[in-house]
Parts: sequence; C-alpha cells; structure tokens
Amino acid sequence: MPDAAATAAIRFDHIHLRSPDPEATARWFEEMLGAEVVRSAPDGQPRIDLKLGGADIFIAPVPPGDATVGAPPRPPHQGLDHFGFTVPDLDAAAAALKAKGVEFTLEPKEARPGLRIAFIRGPQGMSIELLQRGGG
Repeated sequence: MPDAAATAAIRFDHIHLRSPDPEATARWFEEMLGAEVVRSAPDGQPRIDLKLGGADIFIAPVPPGDATVGAPPRPPHQGLDHFGFTVPDLDAAAAALKAKGVEFTLEPKEARPGLRIAFIRGPQGMSIELLQRGGG
C-alpha cells in the first residue's frame, strides 16, 4: 500500500520539451503566449527555460541527425497528448492568438457546462489546450 504522506508531497515541477531549434521554440512561446524566456549556462552548457502560467518549461536541443531522438508523433497518440493553460476569457485569447497567426486545431467551444476549450498547435506540432473554467 502506498505511503499516503509520500504521495501527498508530490507537486508539479516542470515540462521538458525537445526541439531542433530551442531559440525558435522559446521565441514562439514568448511571442504567442507571453512566456518569460530564461537563459542560463549551468555546468557551462547553454540552456533555455520558460516560465509560463506558473509552470517551468525546459527546452533541450536536438542536434541535427541525432538518431536517439524520434520525430514528433502524429496526434492522436499514446503517452503525453497535450498540456493545458487556463485563460480568463477564451474568446479574447483566441482572437489575440489568431491575430498573431497561431494555428487552431480546435476552435473555442463548450466542452461541458462551465468549461470552454480550444486547442492550438505549437512548435514541432505539439498540442496545447487553452481552457476557461466557470462562467463567461
């Protein structure tokens, strides 16, 4: 039987992305979603991280021809399907993102009473959900 105290201590820490162009990926998240880009060089290795919506997102480079990293899967697929961010006004967020040229794979819609959702396509084809909970 799992130790309830040990599992109660589990907290979200980060999302880790791999990209053939970390600068372009970081720029997309900065320009389209307002992420803060954090550049550092721990252990002498350049690194790009993002802060977005209370989440830390790490972007690891994928060198050209690196056969140890597979191509992005075509959705839908098993494993991690998407990650989501809440917005206070989905229609306003969607209009702002469309004006920036963001591709929507699912237009804003009511998923169920009190929940509206939309999906956008991020770098390397990643699926990102935007959701608005509650009234509005």
